[in-house]
Amino acid sequence: MATMRYVLLKQNDRIFFVEMPDSHAYQLSALNLRLHKEIDKLTADHVPSLPYAVAECNDVELHDSSISIVSGLDYINSLEKDFAGVQEKSYPLISLLTEIRALQAQLEQWYEEYEEELSN
Repeated sequence: MATMRYVLLKQNDRIFFVEMPDSHAYQLSALNLRLHKEIDKLTADHVPSLPYAVAECNDVELHDSSISIVSGLDYINSLEKDFAGVQEKSYPLISLLTEIRALQAQLEQWYEEYEEELSN
């Protein structure tokens, strides 16, 4: 059984958890920090708003139905879609997209291997 880790994200008054494979959770946190560092440099009219990674934990037991747990792959797919739609002309957005897509590819491979392991 795979060990999962949870990254707590906060955006305005909303908090949610992203469930990540233990081996990849730190990468989501690091990517989030990098995106926040660079997002102010974007000059496009529409720039995605980003939640802040505020914590990582091993287990989550929710007691509030307004808080959700999102699959890491679903979250990174949504993030990639948001940033791929940015019409940036000045900042080299491709470097941010490359980082997002690298984690996306790693997660896709991880989930494929995990599902294969479960079926054996």
